[in-house]
Amino acid sequence: MPQLNTSKVSRWDQHGREHTVRVQRSGVQRTISCDTCGWRKGAQFLPWLKAEEHLAEAHQATVDPAGGVSPAS
Repeated sequence: MPQLNTSKVSRWDQHGREHTVRVQRSGVQRTISCDTCGWRKGAQFLPWLKAEEHLAEAHQATVDPAGGVSPAS
């Protein structure tokens, strides 16, 4: 059975709300899912970029909690 690894991408919207997309990896398969709206998608390549795009487009969440604004804003 392949090991399941999970990471996350978090961004803040203009109202100060945090939005998170989790990236789950099982072998070569990656699934991205949004904690805010339940959106899910399989992503074999660049799942973290697709997660950032979803946060920017669906939630207008572009402020990186690590101290910057993502290039999508």
